This record gives sequence, C-alpha cells and structure tokens, in this order.
Amino acid sequence: MLSNVQTGKGPRTRLRELFLLDPDVVFLNHGSFGACPRPVFEEYQRLQRELEREPVEFLGLKRRFPELIAHARERLAAYVGASASDLVLVPNATTAVNMVARSLDLAPGDEIVATTHEYGGNELLWEYVCERRGARYVTVDTVPARAVDDLLGACTASTRALFVSHISSPTALRFPVEQLCARARDAGVLTIVDGAHAPGHVALDLDALGADFYAGNCHKWLCSPKGAGFLHVRREVQPLLEPAAVSWDWPECDWSDRHRWTGTRDPSPHLAVPAAIDFQAENGWDAVRARCHELAVRASGELAALGLEALASSEDEYVQMVAFRVPPCDAEELARRLYRDYRIEVAARQWHDVPTLRLSFQGYNDERDLEALLTALPRCLTHVR
Repeated sequence: MLSNVQTGKGPRTRLRELFLLDPDVVFLNHGSFGACPRPVFEEYQRLQRELEREPVEFLGLKRRFPELIAHARERLAAYVGASASDLVLVPNATTAVNMVARSLDLAPGDEIVATTHEYGGNELLWEYVCERRGARYVTVDTVPARAVDDLLGACTASTRALFVSHISSPTALRFPVEQLCARARDAGVLTIVDGAHAPGHVALDLDALGADFYAGNCHKWLCSPKGAGFLHVRREVQPLLEPAAVSWDWPECDWSDRHRWTGTRDPSPHLAVPAAIDFQAENGWDAVRARCHELAVRASGELAALGLEALASSEDEYVQMVAFRVPPCDAEELARRLYRDYRIEVAARQWHDVPTLRLSFQGYNDERDLEALLTALPRCLTHVR
C-alpha cells in the first residue's frame, strides 16, 4: 500500500493540522459529509458540556434557548445574505426539502420539473410525494449552459414548481439558479433550490438570489458540526410551509420563531455555526477556495490524460468539486479498492447508468493528495473495468 506521503511531493498544507481527519487517509470526499476543524469541534463540545451541566437553563423556552438560537440564526442569516426572520434552522438540507415537498398541495396532474442531476435521496422524495398525490415528477436532461431555457421550456400549465440544485451532488455542476429563479417567477412557477453544497462553497446572497425555497447545509463546505442546516423561505410564500412539528413556539408572532422548537434536541451544531464562520474568516477562506478550485482544474486536466471525461464543459461550471465519467466499470468497487489498497477516500458511483468519480478539494488538501490519486487510479481501474 502506498501512502500519500510516499506518492506525493511538496509541503503539507498547514490547514491539515487544524482538522481531525485521519492523517493516513487521502481525503478527497469532503462533499459527502464535510469535515469539522478542531477549533469548531471544540466549541461544539463546549456547548454540549454546558447543556448537560444545566439542561433546563440551557434549553428552557423561558431561559437561555431563545437567545442562544436567535444569535446563531442571525449570524447564519448575515452570512448567507438573508433576514433571520426568513430562516428556519433544521438538521440538514434533506429535512428542509422534505418540509417543502410535503407542504405543497399537489393535486392529480400537477408536475414538479427537475434536472437529471439531483441528489438521489431527493429524487426518491419527489417520486414518493408525487405518487401519493397523483402528480408527476418530470426530469430534464440538461447542462448548466442550457438549464434555464431547458427547464422553463419543460414547464406547462400543470407545473407547480421547479426543483434544481445550486451545486449538484452527483455531478458537481454549478447551475445558474439566479437566472432560473427570476425567469420562473415571471412565469408564475415556484422555485425550490437544493443548496446543500453551496454555503461555504460559493458566496451567497439569498435575498438577491430570489428562490422561493432554498435549502442549505452548514456541515459540508462551511465545516460546522453535523446536524446544522437551514431553510430560507421568501416572505410571500411562507404561509405555504407546514411546520416540521407544532409545539410550544407555535403561538409566537414571528414566523421563524414559530418553527424554532420541534421538541427536545441538542441545538449545539447550530450554536457552533458562528464558530465555523469565524474559522473560515480568520483563515482567509476566499484564498482557500481559489486554491482548491485550482486543484480541481488541475485534476480535470490530469484525469483527462488517464481517459476520464470531466462532466463540466468549462472550469466556470465547477468550484471545489469536479466529477468525471469513468470508463465502464463497477464504480462502487473502484471507490472500495482505492480506499482498501491506497487509503484514498473518494466518491464513485453510478449516475443514471454512467459510472462517475467525484473529487472534492477542501482547505486541508494539497497537490500531494491529487498526486496520490493519480498514482493509484490507473492501477485500480485495471482491476474494476
């Protein structure tokens, strides 16, 4: 087995030491579950210990909880360019999209239009909801350059909403959601954006973006602890959203406060989000993102030389993740072999019968990680093709 130290060259990035990742693993799969930096994780654990020392004081609706959660929500809202009163804190983007899908009053014959690039769990959700309501889930095979015209062109009088990823999970493509939301509103169609990969990955101004519903994760590219997501809802459509739970906060006047309490839970992941925002600000994350994008661009060229085709048509269509078509093979076995034999963690899977490989570059990655993959990948491909 070759380690990244044996196959790579150059100095290790200083940010690697600030993450809790196994130093013996070449971690190129930040896009799946993220990774939390040590200072942010320590703040998360401090909050958990504080909660356990006095749970009633920490969680009581007449005690500290409202103030604590309001502060976290305000910091997050400012970071994503939104008003805190339009933001609901949820465990993850999957929960947020579920809330929206189950809130829509779909009738037989209604349609939800989406791309073929959506996260598999959300595809299952829409198929489930549409089947129960007699509606149709319509998918459009498109690419970012054509997405606005293709999606709007697929809309009919029966279309209730457009569903699209800001940055797609299986294909790592950045879609033009700003233009899509503006055109859809002119057409009288609701927009639901899956922004699971956007916060911390690209700059956000949700008020300007204009989606009716925008679901985001903080645990991925913002590097917060797991269990911190949000749903931003444009004020005009807030009455459409059913609550995840009706409980003690439901009589509150402020819309977002009515969605605040869903029962006993640990709010520490959300309360640690300000620490994640501060961590990235203190470590110059704009420059980190630019460096990671350069790694992705280099990976695109190097893997093309190995016979892999990038799904993006230009470097403007991806940021820190980049995905490739792999020659016919068992993609999941490729990922297992890379990890088992070389301790390289990547995402490889079938996307609509196409074997794909997705690389994620985060601040802890550097050229040594890419070089380790370039050494191991041809060897693994010979075994799985």
